[in-house]
Amino acid sequence: MTDSNPGNRLTGVLLLSSLIAMVAGAAVVVPSGLTLNPSDPAVALAAVGEHVGLHLAELALDVLGWLALTAAGLVMAAGSAGAPKPYLVVLAGGLLAAAGLAGLLHDAGNLALTQLTALPTGAAMAAAVLLTAKWTVNLAGLLWVAATVAAVAGVPMPGGLRRVGVIAALLGLVAVALPWTTGARGPSVAMEQLGYALHLPIILWYGVLGRRYLRDR
Repeated sequence: MTDSNPGNRLTGVLLLSSLIAMVAGAAVVVPSGLTLNPSDPAVALAAVGEHVGLHLAELALDVLGWLALTAAGLVMAAGSAGAPKPYLVVLAGGLLAAAGLAGLLHDAGNLALTQLTALPTGAAMAAAVLLTAKWTVNLAGLLWVAATVAAVAGVPMPGGLRRVGVIAALLGLVAVALPWTTGARGPSVAMEQLGYALHLPIILWYGVLGRRYLRDR
């Protein structure tokens, strides 16, 4: 049987792959204490030094997740011609790809910490690397929220899924805003974990959207 819409199928596969990789990465990070809060760079660097293997495994999963998200956004934008509002689908895909690229920059910063553990001045340098990585992932979250809003407005889907997407985008916006409320202190470990939890509905929503793309053949 010939696939009538291979672009949609590829988008679905990529969105589901991103969901699986990111959830698997979070399952490694949270129990092992590798969330790497920049408020205490020495502790973060010590955690990486003690769990280098887990740190690299989590980064590999995260990189796969962000890469899949970037590719999904590009394929979504490229296949927008048949949508009722193609310009919104292009916008959603472009924002999703941009979020993926920002996430990859975040992972690049976290990967640098692995080498900093072997340097005598690593703790001093870790603070700047961690802050840059954390604000880059915050940017990725903001772009992801914007992509979700555009997708809700432009991608054909049932009304129920559209409403859930709006709720997920609002929760994601709260997660993005949390670090801004802490001023120069920065978010605590508990606040960071709350931010991850608030982003989870967006990740799951894109998983459901990915399944819909897979069925649209």
